[in-house]
Parts: sequence; structure tokens; C-alpha cells
Amino acid sequence: VQLVESGGGLVQAGGSLTLSCVASGTIFSGWAMAWYRQAPGKQRERVAMISREAITEYADSVKGRFTTSRDNARNTAYLQMTGLKPEDTAVYYCNAGVQTPLGYRSLDYWGQGTQVTVSS
Repeated sequence: VQLVESGGGLVQAGGSLTLSCVASGTIFSGWAMAWYRQAPGKQRERVAMISREAITEYADSVKGRFTTSRDNARNTAYLQMTGLKPEDTAVYYCNAGVQTPLGYRSLDYWGQGTQVTVSS
């Protein structure tokens, strides 16, 4: 499974960005997909998840501002980010995983990451 993120950049607070994650080498529709982020000096945290059935979950810190979606025909997952804040600054990664009765379980399939920087 190969994952390639794109769409990061520099944006002012209150602005918007949409990240894309293109998957190859796999049957994309069979995976749950998640977005993680890692800021300098902090642990990687999951911010959004979309199941195979397009059920979504969000971290409290981004709920109401971020929206994840998927297009199985294009093997692509998206993370639409609005109302960006300086604390959203991080490297954003997409991940392929599985949905279990206990929740999302990430597998060791990661993209290279894309930098999002929000200026105040």
C-alpha cells in the first residue's frame, strides 16, 4: 500500500486547506482511512477517520472545522480544513487501517506527510 498526501501549505488563521491522500497498490475501498498530525515536540494524534462505509469520526479539537471524505473511484481520501488556527500547524499524515468493534486500528501504512502551517 502506497499513500501520497498533498495539499499542505501556509495559510493565515481562519483560512482553509484541503488535503488529499491518493492510495495505490491496494483495493482502496477495503480500508478505513485516517488523518493524523504531528506538531514539533508533540506526539502524533489522530484528527479524523472515515470508515469503509464513510462513517466519520473527529477529534474534539477539530470537530466542526475539519471534514474527511473519500472517493473510492479515485482511490483518494480528503481532509477539508476550515477555520484554521495556529495550533493546527503540524505535519499531516494519512493512514490506512481497519475498523474494529473497539474502534479504528491503524496499520503500518503511512504517507510521507504534508506540512500545514497556520500563521496568526
